[in-house]
Amino acid sequence: MSKILVSFFSASGVTKEVASKIANITGGDVFEIEPVNKYTSEDLDWNNANSRSSVEMKNPSSRPEVKNKVSNLSDYDTVLIGFPVWWDLAPTIVNTFIEENNLENKKIYVFATSGGSSVNNSFNTLKNTYSNLNFISAKRLSSNVSDSEITGWIV
Repeated sequence: MSKILVSFFSASGVTKEVASKIANITGGDVFEIEPVNKYTSEDLDWNNANSRSSVEMKNPSSRPEVKNKVSNLSDYDTVLIGFPVWWDLAPTIVNTFIEENNLENKKIYVFATSGGSSVNNSFNTLKNTYSNLNFISAKRLSSNVSDSEITGWIV
């Protein structure tokens, strides 16, 4: 059986809850993609064009600094990357994580949390941006995701 790393960025705690559930079901290890500067509620105000998240998402080259790196990435065959959907995309800190870690030869699954947005554009954008990586599939999940939905998705 492959060794799984469940990595995630969570701004409000929802994605963290889903990541924990996935790790419990799969036996995977958890790695939180933490920004050096935590996001405040004002930073996350998508109605404010000058909020930190709005400014970052308007700039495709934005790469918020990540607090820690995965020290033992070579131990994992499968890496899950989770995040909330922002502006129909992965938050730019996810790009920082991908670019700072060698994910080549890993099976990559993407999971996203969202009140209504699909994960498809986020997934396709990541797949196209990092075409050298092996993105398998993506799924939008909520905190009430069933065990069978997770085990049926991650094979």
